[in-house]
Amino acid sequence: MFPKNLKLVYFFLIFSANYVSAQINFSKVDAEIEKNKRSLSKNLVVLIYKDGKIIYKKETGSFTSKTQEPIASCSKWLTAALVMTFVDEGKLSLDDKVSKYLPAFNFNGKQDITIRHCLSQQTGIHQEPFRLFRQLTKKKYKTLEEEVDDFANKSKLDYASGSGFYYGNVGLNIAARVVEVITKKNFSTLMKERIFKPLEMNNSRFDDTEKAPNPSGSAISTADDYMNFLIMLLNKGEFKNKRILSEKAVASMEQTQTALDRIKYAPKVAEGYNYALGSWVQEADNSGKPTVLTCPGLFGTWPLIDNCRGYACIFFVKGLLGEQKAETYVAVKKQIDAVIPSNCK
Repeated sequence: MFPKNLKLVYFFLIFSANYVSAQINFSKVDAEIEKNKRSLSKNLVVLIYKDGKIIYKKETGSFTSKTQEPIASCSKWLTAALVMTFVDEGKLSLDDKVSKYLPAFNFNGKQDITIRHCLSQQTGIHQEPFRLFRQLTKKKYKTLEEEVDDFANKSKLDYASGSGFYYGNVGLNIAARVVEVITKKNFSTLMKERIFKPLEMNNSRFDDTEKAPNPSGSAISTADDYMNFLIMLLNKGEFKNKRILSEKAVASMEQTQTALDRIKYAPKVAEGYNYALGSWVQEADNSGKPTVLTCPGLFGTWPLIDNCRGYACIFFVKGLLGEQKAETYVAVKKQIDAVIPSNCK
């Protein structure tokens, strides 16, 4: 027998834990995850946020929503947001030429590359198709400046900037170097000051302990932290009544910047998607307006916002993101969409 006051506490805890799920029946979402558990990591966190609260939370294995792990290319969305804080302040324009800040880009045919081209991965600078072994063993640069100088001076231009999309690390890293030059601060410090701290992402950082940070892929975060970032985007730039980005900046980030016939290389998990600024357009309406934005990472984490249904979701895992896992995430999203109605016509 519980003492009367402990009974009350126990009831409150049970009620609180089940209150949200009582509003929406996520049983088919659970079933879809269970059906595909072999393609998913045994360590998995799924969070769904809508209307000011987490409405679904699933943790499996040793993972919790506070577990820190590398999130690979999910970093790109964060870096694009950082750059947009400078656009909001008028210190930078999306259509500024990179050479305005980095004079080395005045040569070798790279003088027309803009910040927009960088954030939308349309610089035209030569890159190799993604290879896991190469990514894990490539020589590390000591500074971001050193890496970007190589892009300017040693990498050839394969095609005119703005005429083709090639997925990789070049564009976002150039843009990150530009904001270093503007502020005379390093990238990791800027990310902490402008994104992580105001969004209460206290367990997030870019790995720069023994090498230069990779703005396109070296972030370490948690499901809870990254969800704060998604909430800000879903709320058009606000987080807990704080303005992080303007509505205009968020709208710019969500505009399609590519056409499918201009995509020269995309990873298989994103084939058929267009690209915005730092994220993929996973779904669009009949007029072509993006409705679902996403930024999947190599190690399996898949964050997204669905503007038509007004929710944010993150699949947070440790394990390589293969085609089967990507297909599973899409299948789970279909079950989520089946119980959260769309507000789009």
